[in-house]
Amino acid sequence: MADRLATLEERLGHAFARSDLLHRALTHASTGSRADGRGASNERLEFLGDRVLGLVIASLLYRSFPDEDEGALARRHAALVQREALARVAVDVGLPDHVLMSPSEEEAGGRRNPGLLADACEAVIAALYLDGGLGAAERFIEAHWQALVDEHTQPPKDAKTRLQEWAQGRGLALPVYAETERHGPAHAPVFTIEVSLQGQAPASASGPSKRAAEQAAAQALLARIAPDG
Repeated sequence: MADRLATLEERLGHAFARSDLLHRALTHASTGSRADGRGASNERLEFLGDRVLGLVIASLLYRSFPDEDEGALARRHAALVQREALARVAVDVGLPDHVLMSPSEEEAGGRRNPGLLADACEAVIAALYLDGGLGAAERFIEAHWQALVDEHTQPPKDAKTRLQEWAQGRGLALPVYAETERHGPAHAPVFTIEVSLQGQAPASASGPSKRAAEQAAAQALLARIAPDG
């Protein structure tokens, strides 16, 4: 285990003084780890890592785009801290091979689950912050998010915004979103959302949160009605 963590530390660009922090960051709740002891899962670290990532990305964007207004920066920020971006970075640094999870979670495809990988990435960011200070977390984030920043010369628009603009441009009523199903365990629910738009057949999609499911549903409808836009 120590050798494996040492390999991961090289990819993270940080040698941990407290290896238990990295171990905890890689421990998924499905292992049954306690929230109050040595075997704690990474859930509390996820919470902290999300905030550290948000701060560092906000600072990076503020410096990188000095002429953009708050709205444009906010759209860039939302795209860079979302699950998909975190999961991409997790794969880039090899987190799927290091996350500790239950056999059932692994059999269910946990090592390919974007939500699980995103959570682990947030937890690792928190571990870097707690072990090496903001500088350690900042070096990691800037090294692995700069390519994502460079992908968009213009501020991105999320799927819900693009669908709304598509409807408004044609004089239609705004899209309507409705939850049609919710299943899964209480700690990891899956929501199904249906989006309806005047003159179009509804589209639906699922996600780990209502917000994610709404975005996925909007994207599904856009792919059908505006595949080139």
